Amino acid sequence: MSRFLIPLLIMTVLKLYVYGSLFRLFERRLFKILTIVLALFSILMVGVTYYASQTAFANGIIHPPLWANMAFGLVVSFFICELLLGGFFVLDEIYGIGERVVHWYRHRDAKEAFFLSRRKLIKRVGAAIIVLPFVAFIDGIIRGKYNFWVNEQSMVFNDLPTAFDGFRIAHISDIHAGSFDDFEAVRKGIQMIQAQKPDIILFTGDLVNNHAEEIEPFLDDFKGLKAPYGKFSILGNHDYPTRRNMFDNQEHKDRNFAQIKAHHATMGFNLMLNENTVIKKDTASIRLLGVENWGRSHHFPKEGDLEQACQGCEEEEFNILLSHDPTHWVDKVVDYDKKIQLTLSGHTHGLQMGVNLPSFKWSPIKYRYEHWAGWYEKKNQKLFINTGFGFLAFAGRVGMYPEITMIELKKA
Repeated sequence: MSRFLIPLLIMTVLKLYVYGSLFRLFERRLFKILTIVLALFSILMVGVTYYASQTAFANGIIHPPLWANMAFGLVVSFFICELLLGGFFVLDEIYGIGERVVHWYRHRDAKEAFFLSRRKLIKRVGAAIIVLPFVAFIDGIIRGKYNFWVNEQSMVFNDLPTAFDGFRIAHISDIHAGSFDDFEAVRKGIQMIQAQKPDIILFTGDLVNNHAEEIEPFLDDFKGLKAPYGKFSILGNHDYPTRRNMFDNQEHKDRNFAQIKAHHATMGFNLMLNENTVIKKDTASIRLLGVENWGRSHHFPKEGDLEQACQGCEEEEFNILLSHDPTHWVDKVVDYDKKIQLTLSGHTHGLQMGVNLPSFKWSPIKYRYEHWAGWYEKKNQKLFINTGFGFLAFAGRVGMYPEITMIELKKA
């Protein structure tokens, strides 16, 4: 219970301030009743989420029931919208204090009535505006988390072997199988991968949240995926569970890790652990490299070894690297002595919320990761970041829908 005290205290203070301000803002009885109902529902969801943490989430996120995912998603949605509205109200209060100081020496009776009515209007507009993100969050919880979409990308390279012109790569990442609460919706997403008729299927890590058993309901579905040039995968940070008290002992933890790796083989994926393989087409070839997880964060294991993965690589080859965390690209790959023309990553999820349009992308995650979604280029090397097939913690996706990337390689 102690680890929940500070978050509960913050949420309690925020709710008291926001709903108290809303209650005083409106004169009509209907709006006052609506404010009370919203406040009670928001508090109820916090209680339900705490109950879920002691029951459905007690052993980690392993296929929680829909009600638990919904409750936690609503708590996050309410908190973000309350935070935005609270910030708006605080700024308005600061403005009001400044206004009173500036007009302190004047006869303020008429003006004060005018300014107060104007500020009430501004607050009401702010409250109305907050409805839009709240509706978006509800949509993300109900529909967005399984709204799989195909992101078609064409990437041009000068040194691509001619035989690989038009080669189609299906790239998926961050399955996080334990989070799913609708298995049939997931299976439709898997079927969408096959429907693209890729030449090769590449998966860039985070098969599970922590436990090997999470992926077991979907083993046959992923095994059914077929591609002429095979299926290849790597590990992500969540495939190396690091949380304390999650396993009985070190032996249990090691057995879980071994089972996660074995599940890749069961699904027909060639798991690449700091190694490479040659993909041949006609008389030409490209080289596929896969590293274990390496990221800038100290919270996650740094098992990736680019030097080992590149053993046997030749100078003039066309190389594609699978590396889960995009910080690896800028920290290690770009300046590596062997040119890696294309790196595929995941990890960020696009924060599972933001704007993802062809001509404009934005998410708060950009303030944490310099490279967080889509493709980037530096020193004639390209990085593409998939925003994820699944979801984690917040059981929803707002604007950043689950992604299946189809990359067509083109020769300039």
